[in-house]
Amino acid sequence: MSRVGKKPIPLPQGVKVSIGESLLVEGPKGKLTVPIPSGVKFVQNDKQLELTRENDSYAALHGLTRALAANAVQGVSTGFVRELDIVGTGYKADVKGQLATFMVGYSHPIEVLLPKGIEMKIDKQTHVVLSGYNKELLGHIASQIRKLRPPDPYKNKGIRYTGEVLRKKAGKTGAGGKT
Repeated sequence: MSRVGKKPIPLPQGVKVSIGESLLVEGPKGKLTVPIPSGVKFVQNDKQLELTRENDSYAALHGLTRALAANAVQGVSTGFVRELDIVGTGYKADVKGQLATFMVGYSHPIEVLLPKGIEMKIDKQTHVVLSGYNKELLGHIASQIRKLRPPDPYKNKGIRYTGEVLRKKAGKTGAGGKT
């Protein structure tokens, strides 16, 4: 039985929802649509959304659809934030409008064009703060930036999520092969 799907979704002030082929959520930050699979129905009561399913074979879709709808409601009302840290000598980032430039140890700077709806702020050239109303797109862009220079467990260098625990590995030790 889906416990996630049974929880009602509270609708904050200023968020409008319209139910049709898909769920359209509008708020102060933007507009998002959530597909409604067959077998799952939305019902709006006062200031909350509730989901029902036809039978237990739709249990997984029930919980998934509720989670996607809750993320859409939170996104258009308050938004989401992802933070990344750039660690390494000479590693830094810069942003001008929707174009982010990263210097992460390659012979050339890497430029990333940020999609509409994603904002980027940089503190001290090494702390990147991404914000936006679409959680899926925000996570995708954050992972693409992290892939530019993934964290290295031997030197502790690279781009990592803030708070990400990275275990430092010991390097090779020994005489070097000649005996």
